[in-house]
Amino acid sequence: MRRNWYGVCAAMFAIAWGGNEFTPLLVFYKHEYEMSGPTVDVLLFAYVLGMIPALLIGGPLSDRYGRRPLMRPAAFIAAAGSLVLAVATDGVLLLAIGRILGGIAIGLAMAVGTSWLKELSSPPNSYAGVGSGAKRAAMSLTAGFGIGAGTAGVLAEWGPWPHAFSYVLNAAICLIGAAWVWNVPETKSTTPGARSGLLSDLKIPSAGHARYLLVVVPLAPWVFGAAIGCQAILPSLIAPEVDAAPMAFAALVSVVTLSCGFAIQTVARRIDRPDSARASQVALTLLILGMGAAAAASALLTIWAVLLAAVVLGAGYGIALVAGLSEVQRIAGPGDLAGLTAVYYALTYLGFAVPATLAYLHEYIPAVTYPWMFGFGAVAAAATLLFVTRSARRHPSGALATPDPAMSARL
Repeated sequence: MRRNWYGVCAAMFAIAWGGNEFTPLLVFYKHEYEMSGPTVDVLLFAYVLGMIPALLIGGPLSDRYGRRPLMRPAAFIAAAGSLVLAVATDGVLLLAIGRILGGIAIGLAMAVGTSWLKELSSPPNSYAGVGSGAKRAAMSLTAGFGIGAGTAGVLAEWGPWPHAFSYVLNAAICLIGAAWVWNVPETKSTTPGARSGLLSDLKIPSAGHARYLLVVVPLAPWVFGAAIGCQAILPSLIAPEVDAAPMAFAALVSVVTLSCGFAIQTVARRIDRPDSARASQVALTLLILGMGAAAAASALLTIWAVLLAAVVLGAGYGIALVAGLSEVQRIAGPGDLAGLTAVYYALTYLGFAVPATLAYLHEYIPAVTYPWMFGFGAVAAAATLLFVTRSARRHPSGALATPDPAMSARL
């Protein structure tokens, strides 16, 4: 029973692999198929169009019907998305459909899988310790994101069928994950006679807590905003300097970013404290430094400057992800853990709009350069740090405010 969480981790890992294999291939689509930068960055964001609805609906549905009915199909959907991407070549519509299917799968994995892991890691299923569920979820996702990106970039650079092979490989891995998770026992008890209406279930009372609104929400977009900004933007800017192997270098940047994010998550759990916002503060401090490093890297366009920015932003991403999940699992009520997790992840993925936004700004206002935009990011991260610090002092986790019913209904 205590090892049942392996199956959920395997499925989340496989789905995350598929979700991030597109990122290092941005350089491939721009150079091999001559797609414009904004077009490719919008395709990167198309992922969110599938993910956010799956998060916001899948999480509450799993609180109503259980984890298994929602998590079992997720890996099959991810496999279908990868196969669509494999046959899409330079077809923008098919690429968008593949990305949306991948987004649906990762949305289910994040909302439902994270909640399932929390329950599998808690009494009476396990006595792994407080925070183990959040750590296992974050590490499964980050490992999948990193290995998927690294493998995709290497195969695109030196493997057969550069536009397709990594996607086919991921589809096979997703099927393995689907088989592994299939028999994991249900942890969410359901009482059909006591069910309210479905619309009532989609309400998330805990989302109205002041600490959630003022500490977790401001941090959330920085989680993937920093990580994807580094992975999607810097490799494209430096591609002319590494023209011997641009896809491989893009993969390296992704691997460095996510490996640092993965490695620091064990430390993040030790930094996190229920009575403070220390983990969030450390994360934002690293993100300020990382945005400054990215500004320097986008001006210097040297390999070592880009890799330094990847290290710092990756560390900030890893701590921010664990900090947010830990806060969510402390704040959530007994009936809306998956729903609150879903809202948190939906907010984190707003960061995927960063590359497309910056690309359009730079294309239509050339005076707005990437060094300036990353510099503005450092200032914005500093403002977020000040706001979160002040809010955490006013709303400590031991004295959560009563949810605002109107706010909860809207969320």
